[in-house]
Amino acid sequence: MKRNGLILWLTGLSGAGKTTIAQRLENKLQEQAYLVELLDGDAIRQNLSQGLSFTKEDRDINVRRIGYVANLLSRNGVIVIVSLISPYRAVRDELRYSTKNFFEIYVNTPIEVCEARDVKGLYAKARNGYIKSFTGIDDPYEEPLNPHITCDTTKETVDESVTKILHWLEGMNQLSGLVIPINSRENLNFSSLKI
Repeated sequence: MKRNGLILWLTGLSGAGKTTIAQRLENKLQEQAYLVELLDGDAIRQNLSQGLSFTKEDRDINVRRIGYVANLLSRNGVIVIVSLISPYRAVRDELRYSTKNFFEIYVNTPIEVCEARDVKGLYAKARNGYIKSFTGIDDPYEEPLNPHITCDTTKETVDESVTKILHWLEGMNQLSGLVIPINSRENLNFSSLKI
C-alpha cells in the first residue's frame, strides 16, 4: 500500500536561509532515491500567485494555495519541501492541522543577520519606505510556537541544518516506505498522479 509523502514547510524571515537549506535538502533526499518536489516562494509568486499583493489576506491566500498543491503532491508519495516566509502563525497552523504529514521547520535567523545577507537590498528599500508591508520591518513575522524542527543559521552551517532535519525525520520514522526503487523510477508516469 502506498503511503502519503511529507510536507516539510520551511518558514522564516527573508534572507534567513530557507531556500538554501531547502535546495540542499532536496539534493540529499534525491541522492537517496526519494521522490521530492521543492516549492519555492519566489517561483510560486511568479507562476501560481501572480497578481496577489502583500496584504495579510493575499499572503494567506498564497500560503493556502501552496498548501493545497503540497497536499496534492504528498498524497501521491512525494516529499514536498516548501520554502516560504509564510509570516502569519494562524494560517500555518491551519495547514498543520488540515494536511497529513505536515512538519514545520523554523529557520530562525535574527533580522540583523538577514539584513546583512540581503544581496538584493530589500531590507534597505523597506527601511527607506520604497517597499511597503515588508515582513520584519513594517509587517509582522509571527514565529512558530511549536515547530517540529528549529534551524539556527547563526550557529549551524547549511549542511548541519540539513543533517538535523534528516536525522529528525529518520528518528521519527518518517522516511520509511517513501523510497522509489530505481527500476520503478524509470517507468514513473506523472500523468497518473491524482492531482
